[in-house]
Amino acid sequence: MSETDPDAPDIEDLVGVEEPSFQHVLSCVFGIEDHESRAYLALLDAPDSTVAELADALDRDRSNVNRSLTTLLDKGLAERERRLLDPGGYVYQYTATPLPEAKEMLHQTLDAWVVRVHDAIDDFGTE
Repeated sequence: MSETDPDAPDIEDLVGVEEPSFQHVLSCVFGIEDHESRAYLALLDAPDSTVAELADALDRDRSNVNRSLTTLLDKGLAERERRLLDPGGYVYQYTATPLPEAKEMLHQTLDAWVVRVHDAIDDFGTE
């Protein structure tokens, strides 16, 4: 995984939240902003979206959506494919990582964090 945004929610933000939403868990575990998790959820609903289509769906400007998509690509939460246009040129289409795979990534990331927390607890006072 790439380095997380220091202002993004992180795993520690989940502690004390009794019933976190999937979007909140996604943001915290992967250290992404809420608008990035919204972009992931929008891609689940509309696979093969372009930046322009996603910007319309999210009511955000294209440059912000493009940054969100870059983060999702870096985190392994989206894929990008180039599609050739009939009049010439190309456009990128984005698709969310399938939900079962994303859930498995969430479980693995959270489980690794829990192991580190348990190790910190076990190691406390032994130095």
